[in-house]
Amino acid sequence: MNALRLRHLFSRALRTSLATPLVLAGCGSSADLEGYSQIACDNGVPALSDLKISPPPDFVELRSTNSPSDPTNAHTRTSSGQPCATATDVPACQTALANATTTEGFADTCQGFCPHVITHTFLVTTRGDEVKTHPTPEALKSLLGTVDTEQEAALLAYASGHPLNCSTLEQGAVKKNANGTFSVISYEGDTCVKDSQLDQLVLEVSASGELREVERHVLEKGSDHCNIGRRPVGLQGAPPCESMDALGHYFAEAAHLEAASVHAFLRLREELALHGADANLQDAARRSAVDEVMHTDVTGRIARRFGATPQHPVVTALPLRPFLDVALDNAVEGCVRETYGALVAHHQALHAQDTEVREAMVRIAEDETRHAGLSWDIDQWARPRLSDSERNTLRAAQRQAVATLRAEVAVALDPGLVTAAGLPTPEVALGLLDTLEQELWA
Repeated sequence: MNALRLRHLFSRALRTSLATPLVLAGCGSSADLEGYSQIACDNGVPALSDLKISPPPDFVELRSTNSPSDPTNAHTRTSSGQPCATATDVPACQTALANATTTEGFADTCQGFCPHVITHTFLVTTRGDEVKTHPTPEALKSLLGTVDTEQEAALLAYASGHPLNCSTLEQGAVKKNANGTFSVISYEGDTCVKDSQLDQLVLEVSASGELREVERHVLEKGSDHCNIGRRPVGLQGAPPCESMDALGHYFAEAAHLEAASVHAFLRLREELALHGADANLQDAARRSAVDEVMHTDVTGRIARRFGATPQHPVVTALPLRPFLDVALDNAVEGCVRETYGALVAHHQALHAQDTEVREAMVRIAEDETRHAGLSWDIDQWARPRLSDSERNTLRAAQRQAVATLRAEVAVALDPGLVTAAGLPTPEVALGLLDTLEQELWA
């Protein structure tokens, strides 16, 4: 079919969504944001602009590494100035800068999925011939001296373990107060786990660099299953973990599930072979696994650009399943969740304001449409081989999957995910689901 039919159906659904106003829905409470300004960011972290360091360094760089013993493993997050500009021995200064590393780092903000990846983030400066690392909040305070700019206050909050969203004032903002202190808006928590919540924090930063929490508000309640796609049986749950930016968090989770989908398609190929499916279906499952490797690389790269590190999926090895279980899993994971996920990918390819995201989703959307088409091809092959009662079981499982999906997409999104990543608002998402339900799941 089935991929061609889905393309036509997706086209109609997306034309309808273009007529729906773009509403950045939110929920919960928030601090009064009057007087706040957005934090200047670079690659998802506070930019190193407007730092009034005395005496001024020639160069300042924010650097991260997950292998402190290997300086070549480090990568630059953001920088300002010219390295070794006033050094008397420039080659020696440049060598020292390249080799600068530390076993310490700023307070862990759990960038993306971090239980298995320890990231050391620190500042390094050059001033004359001196190359120096500043790996702790205390070292940063010493470097800055008096905190007298908004950007210095934001940088201190970040270094002290408070994530700052570079896309929305509600989770990342700063202002100078009349008494000389600064207020920084940060956030804490998660919305991709049941019974979780996303909190807004208002921090006060004194001129001496001391931080204290002065307000806390609940921005949003969480729910399960924030990502859509074919999940393998045996996939272990990843512990919830904050990221520096909602976009980083989203794409780290996407990369995690894309990598998990490789396992799902390889297992599907084995189970199709076990139950006598046509070789074309088996080959399509194998090709889908190869596609998911590319998707993992692309979404992982975007996640790291926004300061998050995807976690490798852990999938428990389980015996191959009976035919009915395979058909049920395909009906839910493929014909519902993966089909909707393919439509969302097309929406992102049309609406994402971030150029890299939009270009990535153009390719991913086409691949995911083929994957969804494979799911429906498998469904067509499987249903005639089932009894009436088993087919009724499939229909009931699909109805439940659609109801669950409706509840999931009704949760308000971070505005940055709507604008930069092109995800549909709850209103648009429910409209897309309506179209699919009328055409496919009725």
